[in-house]
Amino acid sequence: MKHITVLKNEAIHYLHIKPNGIYVDGTLGGAGHSKCILEQLNQGFLFAFDQDQFAIDYAKQVLKDFARFEIIKSNFRYLKSELEKRQIKEIDGLLLDLGLSSFQIDDESRGFTYLKDTTLDMRMDQSQELTAETIVNTYSLDELAKIFYVYGEEKNSFKIARKIIDQRPLHTTMDLVKICDQVNYKEKGHSSKRVFQALRIAVNDELHVLEDVLKDAVSMLKPDGRLVVITFHSLEDRIVKHFFRDESEVDPILKKLPMVTEDSSKTEVLTRKPIYPSDEEMEQNPRSKSAKLRALRKK
Repeated sequence: MKHITVLKNEAIHYLHIKPNGIYVDGTLGGAGHSKCILEQLNQGFLFAFDQDQFAIDYAKQVLKDFARFEIIKSNFRYLKSELEKRQIKEIDGLLLDLGLSSFQIDDESRGFTYLKDTTLDMRMDQSQELTAETIVNTYSLDELAKIFYVYGEEKNSFKIARKIIDQRPLHTTMDLVKICDQVNYKEKGHSSKRVFQALRIAVNDELHVLEDVLKDAVSMLKPDGRLVVITFHSLEDRIVKHFFRDESEVDPILKKLPMVTEDSSKTEVLTRKPIYPSDEEMEQNPRSKSAKLRALRKK
């Protein structure tokens, strides 16, 4: 398994690293971004979050030559409370790379892939109880259809949900793929892509986690601190885009006061349009094609 870091140079550029700063990599993964951050730190420190023990063990080897960091085994939604346990109340920057790591995609036993016949798992934190198999076998027709439609933007959500209920119990990824094939046989691309995305988001509560961490991150950023987020599908990107826009606008009440300008906002969006991988990067790493980077600065 080989992990290729997406938008590495662009992410480091927008983090604008201070050698003595406190930085957080909320998505350690293969430690590609963390390694780049540590290379630029002198008296600074890096806290890196991951809930996947395999990724943590791999990252420890990648970062073995560095000393000024700590890996925290936790979901980044608990970033604020975990840092406060360590007497950290302000940070200079946070990076979130919201893509699945290559380890999770390539490890067939994790159930993220619709290309192999394996268990319907999809947990990023393998100690949690809820799995994709639990969802497809116990949720109601309306609940399943809503997950597929909202999280996967699957237009045939009700048809797929109905077939799942009719053919329960489902135990493997191919059990689910066969159902998607029956419904989406006219679709371009893989019949199951949107359903698998939706289930992964539901199992790991990804969108609510993202909303929580964005709020906490901005509250913890020091002046001139940076928040850099790399997303891989439209739902995540929409949340980040709207959050950045709302945070950078002047309070509507203040707008009515004399002498209040746009400079009165507390943050500045550094990327008016998302940053995409270069053609060269997309050619070398096809998984990067859907990546978008957005960055925010605390004033």
